[in-house]
Amino acid sequence: MDSQRNLVLGSFAFAALWVAGMIWWSSPMSIARAVAITIVGVFAGLLWYVAMRLWMKWFVRPLW
Repeated sequence: MDSQRNLVLGSFAFAALWVAGMIWWSSPMSIARAVAITIVGVFAGLLWYVAMRLWMKWFVRPLW
């Protein structure tokens, strides 16, 4: 697997775990609150993807 695919899978995993954690943390849950948390989770996953992509571009050095 290349680093781009790992980064995409990592951002999906981060967003899913973030949404699951926030839904578990903030009970009792209404439908509107669950939708809002899911939308914020999508944005959190996108922000994580962009931040890690920039970090890998600027700070990670190749091994060779």
